[in-house]
Amino acid sequence: MSEHTSKLPTADQVQAETQLWLEKAVIGLNLCPFAKSVHVNQRLRYVVSEAATPEALLKELAHELLLLRRSDPEEIETTLLIHPQVLDDFLDFNDFLGAADALVEDLELDGLLQVASFHPDYQFEGTELEDISNYSNRSPYPTLHLLRESSIERAVETMEDTDSIYEANIQTLEKLGLEGWKALGLKTRS
Repeated sequence: MSEHTSKLPTADQVQAETQLWLEKAVIGLNLCPFAKSVHVNQRLRYVVSEAATPEALLKELAHELLLLRRSDPEEIETTLLIHPQVLDDFLDFNDFLGAADALVEDLELDGLLQVASFHPDYQFEGTELEDISNYSNRSPYPTLHLLRESSIERAVETMEDTDSIYEANIQTLEKLGLEGWKALGLKTRS
């Protein structure tokens, strides 16, 4: 266990900190223009994993992918699988994403569901660790975001230029700066 997880928070704390991040950063800064309606309409499922190994997390991911597939989108449109006890190291987390994508294919969910990723130490290729652009994918805990392809398609239809989201996020974060991010009062490592 790393120094970051030596004293584990409760599942309720993990969910509350993740929800605060969603409300203040993702929705509050409009980093994802599609998140607000899912949150407001309570169609977002939070799952705090007790997995302590990547293998256990992969099994839980399979369960959650299948549950999301079977669920009515009006009840559960998307899932945040938060895993505070495993894949704390970003490089390990990043390597795990290949297994997550392979699992989607193995379960024959390719084209139906996809897995996006958030991590406290998220770092885009070609950036420095503390570049503010990385904060668009920085969450309080390692998190896998399970999404329906149909939801993404509907969201894309409502926007003229979805490619502009990333660029707008960078502008928002650069304007906010690291001090502004810290002022949001969210759990962070730095």
